[in-house]
Amino acid sequence: MVDVDLLTLSGLELAAVIRRREASPTEVTALVLDRAERLDADLGLFVTRTAQMALDQAREAERLLATAPDPRDLPPLLGVPCPIKDLTRVAGVRWTLGSAAFADQVADVDDGVVTLLRHAGTVMTGTTTTPELGLPCYTEPDVAPPARTPWDPRRSAGGSSGGAAAVVAAGVAPLALGSDGGGSIRIPASCCGVVGLKPTRGRVSPGPWGVDVAGLAVHGPLARTVADAAALLDVLARPWPGDVAQLPAPRPTFLDAARRPPPRRRVGLLLDPVIAADAPVHPACRQAARDTADLLADLGHDVVDVGSPFPAEQWDAFAVVWAALAASVPVPDDRVDRLRPLTTWLRERGRAAGAVEYLTASAEMQRVARDLAQAWNDVDLVLSPTLAGLPAPVGALRDDADPAADFAAQTRFTPWTSVWNLTGRPAISLPLGWHFEDGTLPVGVMLGAGFGAEEELLAVAAQLEQARPWRERQEDLIRSL
Repeated sequence: MVDVDLLTLSGLELAAVIRRREASPTEVTALVLDRAERLDADLGLFVTRTAQMALDQAREAERLLATAPDPRDLPPLLGVPCPIKDLTRVAGVRWTLGSAAFADQVADVDDGVVTLLRHAGTVMTGTTTTPELGLPCYTEPDVAPPARTPWDPRRSAGGSSGGAAAVVAAGVAPLALGSDGGGSIRIPASCCGVVGLKPTRGRVSPGPWGVDVAGLAVHGPLARTVADAAALLDVLARPWPGDVAQLPAPRPTFLDAARRPPPRRRVGLLLDPVIAADAPVHPACRQAARDTADLLADLGHDVVDVGSPFPAEQWDAFAVVWAALAASVPVPDDRVDRLRPLTTWLRERGRAAGAVEYLTASAEMQRVARDLAQAWNDVDLVLSPTLAGLPAPVGALRDDADPAADFAAQTRFTPWTSVWNLTGRPAISLPLGWHFEDGTLPVGVMLGAGFGAEEELLAVAAQLEQARPWRERQEDLIRSL
């Protein structure tokens, strides 16, 4: 196959090509490593590129191909590139957490999701760029160049999985592993015109080394297609001993759910900002959600308007817990001065909160989840814009001189995403909207579902993808880079 054709394939398509011996894992790996080297400096894709590890894994994939008695026994994503976000540990690889305070830190173990990706046969080409501790919704770390959307490199790829989303959009990998504590998969998915899925709380275990203290963050997939996102979730959604909760497994797989037509659903259309009630919303973001609502109605679903499920001030509980999480990261005393102003400000707020305020905020988050369940009890899915604005110019949201203003600007840019972290429910961002006034910019639309309802969410998302395909635009972008 022509090199650029390989780059435009989905992960599942690429896995099939490799199984049919139409391209070898080492050929694919060499191709994406070369592309990463060419685009990395301009797009801020990686903190660390792991060329030797990737080539070693590709050679192992070729050995499996040559020795497996039955192709059905091969790992599902054999030979498919899938880089890892720099917040996640890969044994022997630099693990900076996006921070100059940890610039020379090397992980001594694989996090559980990395082990699962190894078992699935993926090839780890590097660790993708993330902001410091994954805290902001833009990706502008001190350890790597800013992550930029390939649609317009003057603009941010979003955050905190900004490098991961940009890698997928730029054709450097069909899949990438992200994580989402307040929108960190869906925000960059919207900015980069790809699919980003935040699973239900507990769906992807933090084990065996990590713990889930606040229940806000979860690993999840970034991909160019819904089917790929579902296939990657099938890989990641495996329990580890000691998990405090386990959700029922899909019947039979998430990929199967993405391939079957959904039944008629009742969808709530939410256009008003939730966590920042006064946030201005770009007309293109509202229009993308309205157009998707019309499409859902045309597909036979019932669409009704819904309002904010709770008063904006109740979201303050999330902010308290977010700051406490920032404060809980152990930073050596001699490296505290390397932290960014926003991180320092959040850590100070977290330390000032105290144990009682933290527990009160945690309890309030549970009350908010109950309030939301009652407010939206008569709908199966909720549809909204992913973001309140177009991809922001690099540096536009960041304000080192006034971290409080920085944080406020982030909440106005993302007035819907953290609702789904706070309540633990799954949500997906889809590239269903486009803005053409200044070049072509993607506009994400977000669907959220009930607790544990990824199958339902993926089925409707795939139906939307089939009805209003976006791959041609993605492929045109990859060919242009």
